[in-house]
Amino acid sequence: MPRVVRTIAALVVCAAASTVFGQNMPFKLGTFDQNGRSFVGIVLKDAIVIDFAQASAALKAPASKVAAPSDMKDLIARYDSGVRARIGEVLANTKPLEGAGRPAFVHDLKSLKTLPPITYPTTMLNVAVNYRAHAAEMAGGSATQAGGAAQGDALPGTTSAPGIWERKPDDKRWNPYMFFKSPTVVIADGEAIRLPVGRTSIDWECELGVVLSRTADHVPVDRAADYIFGYTLENDVSDRAGRGDTRHGSDWVIGKNHDTFAPMGPFIVPKEFVPNPQNLVVKFTLNGQLMQDANTSLMIHSVNELVSYGSHILTLRPGDVIATGSPAGVGSARKPPIFFKAGDVSVCTYEGIGTLTNPVVAPRAPGTK
Repeated sequence: MPRVVRTIAALVVCAAASTVFGQNMPFKLGTFDQNGRSFVGIVLKDAIVIDFAQASAALKAPASKVAAPSDMKDLIARYDSGVRARIGEVLANTKPLEGAGRPAFVHDLKSLKTLPPITYPTTMLNVAVNYRAHAAEMAGGSATQAGGAAQGDALPGTTSAPGIWERKPDDKRWNPYMFFKSPTVVIADGEAIRLPVGRTSIDWECELGVVLSRTADHVPVDRAADYIFGYTLENDVSDRAGRGDTRHGSDWVIGKNHDTFAPMGPFIVPKEFVPNPQNLVVKFTLNGQLMQDANTSLMIHSVNELVSYGSHILTLRPGDVIATGSPAGVGSARKPPIFFKAGDVSVCTYEGIGTLTNPVVAPRAPGTK
């Protein structure tokens, strides 16, 4: 029996027992395309997608006055104002809607085109060097900095950033460091990372993405969890070759923002299904070879601290994404270095969140699409 058929059969059997299509069943959320029509879908078992809008319209009892979301940002903004409850009703009542067969709004994941879950975030903030081992590898393997402090710890003379980050007397860590990633470079699971013309030092960084749930402005650390909607994956693809001079230090536009340099997805897992984001296994493979193997417990600054920090710089909005930094194992730190080449397959996995897979393709001729 084909795998997809077995999966569907298993789901139907479980639904009859009221254990699969139930209000408390874990689900993910994604954005999909079917023959040119995009929609927000409820993802079950990484195999089945329920078209939320169509399923809600078909469900007459219980009726709902909650409008179907126009896109993922709209869903996130209204999640706690009726949308979450309607998802539960759809899941709890999908089996009765099947009748003699499978409803038209239930799809095999493989039959759809997966789009970036958020098309596109208004703001994308990424965190630089948020794992000590990554700091060490980028410093040539040294466990200490030039000033004698351990990698990840503040150098002598480090102060608070007034209004943004207040250092506690016993906090030895360096201050967080963030940079912008352009939303225009986001691509979906399965889409190709395209090498830029003339650039040969393209690297990977497998990161946990934090999706904001509501407007966040100067949020205290102890309240940051209230502003998190859920979690996704981002590969912070990086150009390590620089700009050819040292003027003004690093150039984060060149380093981080070529087209296709932000694979994201494949889905968003609502935070209610992620008991502890600070204890997730991280793995990255290149052509099947394990390159990154870590745990989010090794972050220097936690998810909540990063949400707070970012919100003290600019107002964050529903659907904005903060990528929380890469663990050790990037290609540029290896001896000899390993960089992406055409034909590679990049696979980033976070335990319980998902797996983001992207092929790597050659540069295109300038001026062509």
